[in-house]
Amino acid sequence: MNKIKAIVGLGSCGIAAGAGKVYNKLNEFVETKKFDIHPDKTSCIGMCYREPLVEIVENNNSYIYGGVDEKILEEILEHHTKNHSPLEKYIVHSEGIKTGDDIFWNGQVKIALRHCGFINPESIEEYEAKDGYKALRKIAEENISYDNVIKEVLDSGLRGRGGGGFPTGLKWKFARQSESNEKYIICNADEGDPGAFMDRSLLEGDPHAVIEGMIIGAYAIGANAGVIYCRAEYPLAIVRLNIALEQARKKAYLGKNILGIKDFNLDIYVKEGAGAFVCGEETALIASVEGERGMPRKRPPFPAASGLWKKPTNINNVETFANIPWIIDKGAAEYAKYGTEKSKGTKVFALTGKINHGGLVEVPMGMTIHDIVFKLGGGIQDGKKFKAVQLGGPSGGCIPAHLDNTIVDYDSVNATGAIMGSGGMVVMDESTCMVDMARFFLDFTQKESCGKCTFCRVGTKRMLEILTRITEGEGQEGDIEKLEELSLLIKDGSLCGLGQTAPNPVLTTIKYFRDEYEAHIIEKRCPAKNCTKLLTYEVIPDMCTGCTACAVNCPTDALDGERKEIHFIRQEDCINCGMCFSKCNFDAIKVY
Repeated sequence: MNKIKAIVGLGSCGIAAGAGKVYNKLNEFVETKKFDIHPDKTSCIGMCYREPLVEIVENNNSYIYGGVDEKILEEILEHHTKNHSPLEKYIVHSEGIKTGDDIFWNGQVKIALRHCGFINPESIEEYEAKDGYKALRKIAEENISYDNVIKEVLDSGLRGRGGGGFPTGLKWKFARQSESNEKYIICNADEGDPGAFMDRSLLEGDPHAVIEGMIIGAYAIGANAGVIYCRAEYPLAIVRLNIALEQARKKAYLGKNILGIKDFNLDIYVKEGAGAFVCGEETALIASVEGERGMPRKRPPFPAASGLWKKPTNINNVETFANIPWIIDKGAAEYAKYGTEKSKGTKVFALTGKINHGGLVEVPMGMTIHDIVFKLGGGIQDGKKFKAVQLGGPSGGCIPAHLDNTIVDYDSVNATGAIMGSGGMVVMDESTCMVDMARFFLDFTQKESCGKCTFCRVGTKRMLEILTRITEGEGQEGDIEKLEELSLLIKDGSLCGLGQTAPNPVLTTIKYFRDEYEAHIIEKRCPAKNCTKLLTYEVIPDMCTGCTACAVNCPTDALDGERKEIHFIRQEDCINCGMCFSKCNFDAIKVY
């Protein structure tokens, strides 16, 4: 009988949920010989809502357990070592065993995430056992020219997964055509929207896939140096990247004359960024790598002609590079089987917000937002009504529930006013105030503005002031029109993508939820009952028992009434803190 293998998910999400303690307990069991098992670790498999996760492999059968703590771990191991069978009550995924979590996997196609959660990310041997570096060896052994590599990527239809969706093969072709003895390839791992969770998880879970994609890209464009620009806030990703890079050097996947390819010399290093959102923009990223302040530069020239140190440079993001080895190994036609006519392949989304199954999913381009939210995501928390999704991060746009049949491809998403971005999908329910949501995202982009462009620096500040006034009950007639006018000026006058897309949350919420703006401005009312200064609290006489819980907890003594008598709120003294509402045990406080 094979030795039982216990694998703990040690991505950042798992560690935050307590997986580190579970892993330590697992090793304690091994050291004390309580259980005869083989301990191992992996990263996030996407089911973040079920962390900590532990996979038990026995006799070639795999059982993934969710919500595992130290006590449950012991129970699971006890059951397996004694009965050699699964403990079904904790299982969240396994072949042949149905669970309530099975819908999370329905419709997913794992290409970029193919190894995440299924290998030890710190083991190059496990990556190689899953066909890792097979694509690179194929290029070397079959003597595939750089032209044919670029053609394969072009034929696959892969578009950049970081923002604008520019064809990856075409980008590589431009860099190849730039004549220079010195070229660079850069991986942008610094996106700052919720999709950055996806980048971080990929780097933590499968760093070699990104590195192999970069090596293939370097061969295709003729680069001899590579940089992975990763924000310092991702310490685990940086640790695992550096481990993977050192392993790749020892295996001769990096270095001189890689795998016998004459004059193909390449090394890659990690550059830690300071976490500035603007450095997700190519030219600002390049400035930061060069040691300057991360600020965008005017284009042209484009990086493909003059980038890092004014040399030809190609930049793709984490997800884009992770797709490359699969495409070269399986072929462009196999990749192009997935997706739509103009958006091929798959897309990774970081599902977050008011959703039951929050985490990472990878779906074929062309799946509807409805299916992602309700089939994979398990629907809205607490049975509330689905209202909208924010797609594309802080600079993205809002897609309302009535457009949830929109398919996820670049053209369809752009047509709504949103953008694909790097894959953040924030789900909102009926309790979300769309005006306050727009204010929240604009507050972020305004703070992250580098300040170089007047339109972005000043314009976003003025917009934020207007939005803040509206949410505080001081909105004025004409504010909506001012926001629309400023939005268009900022989009047209800003130098980089941050400024050009910063107004998107405002424009899309005005477009689809104008009535909420009007309610705030004209009626001084927040329909979602979210904006504190627009709320009114009153006691429901028939429900009040005179328990005094509201009066005792009111910070301004705004409630009148004796014990066992009906209480009343003096509106002139009420500061709308909601304390009475939260402390009442009899639902005797109404808010409107």
